[in-house]
Amino acid sequence: MRNFVSLKTLAFIAVLGCLALPASAHHLKKAATAMLPVTTSSPKARALYEKGMADYENLYLERCNDDWRAAVIEDPNFGLAWAWIAFNSGNPDEVNEARARALEVAPKLTLGEQLMISWISKVQQGDFIGGISAMNDMLELYPKDKHVLYLTANWLMGENGTDQAETLLKRALAIDKSFPAALNDLAYVDARNRKFDQALAAMDRYVALLPSEPNPHDSYGELLRMAGNFEGALTHYRAALKIDPDFVSSQVGLADTYALMGDQEQARAEYDKAIRFAHNETDRVNYEMQKATTWVRQGKYVEADKEFANIAQIAHAKSLHLGEAQSYRHMAEYQSDDQVALKDLKLAEDALHHQGTITAVDRDEEMSRVLRNRAVRASRSGNQALAEESLKQLETLASGSRNRVIQSSYEGAQGTLLMDQKKYDEAVAPLEEDQENPFTMELLVQAYYETGDTDKLHEMEAKLRGMNVPTMEQALVVPAIRAKRPNI
Repeated sequence: MRNFVSLKTLAFIAVLGCLALPASAHHLKKAATAMLPVTTSSPKARALYEKGMADYENLYLERCNDDWRAAVIEDPNFGLAWAWIAFNSGNPDEVNEARARALEVAPKLTLGEQLMISWISKVQQGDFIGGISAMNDMLELYPKDKHVLYLTANWLMGENGTDQAETLLKRALAIDKSFPAALNDLAYVDARNRKFDQALAAMDRYVALLPSEPNPHDSYGELLRMAGNFEGALTHYRAALKIDPDFVSSQVGLADTYALMGDQEQARAEYDKAIRFAHNETDRVNYEMQKATTWVRQGKYVEADKEFANIAQIAHAKSLHLGEAQSYRHMAEYQSDDQVALKDLKLAEDALHHQGTITAVDRDEEMSRVLRNRAVRASRSGNQALAEESLKQLETLASGSRNRVIQSSYEGAQGTLLMDQKKYDEAVAPLEEDQENPFTMELLVQAYYETGDTDKLHEMEAKLRGMNVPTMEQALVVPAIRAKRPNI
């Protein structure tokens, strides 16, 4: 498994100027050291911080938080430890407090540390241009720090900046050809590009490098599942759990794989184990949503409604308003009645504006998804005024941000509405900017058919039919496509 942290997250647009990696954008003076410094008054705190970074690279995503929490107890002025708590924690209150503490001590730290804190904090607060500028400056200052290269590449993959991430990962591996974390992420790049032979060869190396760690098997399982080898995926997930029964990511991997195989009853049993042993409440809510999606895969929408409504209530009670909003949005996505869907989307929007501590980036990204769905549902129900209003809101949100998730939501909505108007030629360009979304991919197949682009049609249909990701969008689109044309 790979934790592509997008603060939070996967859509792609051609705003690459913002994500460019300039050779000397601000002509910063060369750093005095090759590695980004870590400022702390406590040797114990430093050791805990470094253990946390190692745990993060090995996907112990709650254990690393515990390491960093222990580090700031030893040194309350440990800026980077606070920053990484903010980056990785699933607790909204903790994220906000940790970010504030990091920013408070940042002026006393080295330039490199200030840039890392600025990158994390600005992106979380919705300032993508400022955050990415700080990230690029940090990369310019420390071009030979493999850990900095990896951390930024990992984040870029969460934002679907796959090409830029690939460049950074190759630079990290040029420094250390046996750097496990970079090798892992580069395998995911290959898998996204459907170069599964290369990806799986990298997994063999990754397992050999870290034979006693669970994540190499976990990643191997995920990549095999992406390639459609479900039995192989199950074998590797079980191998990861044999190494560490508490590696919950692999328990979720088992459940996700059974769901994609069509065995929803077994999937729910496996999700129940993951829910029971979840390391934090945010993860628990996410696993509950994955379990609820199994009812959608079975076409049992009454059961799905009950599950998602219950999850939303639990998330609300725990002040996890992002999870609450996501639950209502997922309900809207599978509704057959547009008016019911629009009501669910209103509940999702309301959840995003409850008094709470959702980061600006999480709120804006989720709001973009809500607006996208609202524009489409309103258009299809004949409410063109609401459709145009929602698209306009989405355009305003997108024009004020370089966030790829938001941009993708806008392009996908715009293209979908053009398809509804049978403006196929005009729809292709915006849809192509959102072509990792199964809803969009399905429309692109139709658009290519209508415009006579048979090569792209077959390429997109093959990609869509081969999509094995455990998402609501995949559940609603891909199995139906496969059933419609089973011999392709």
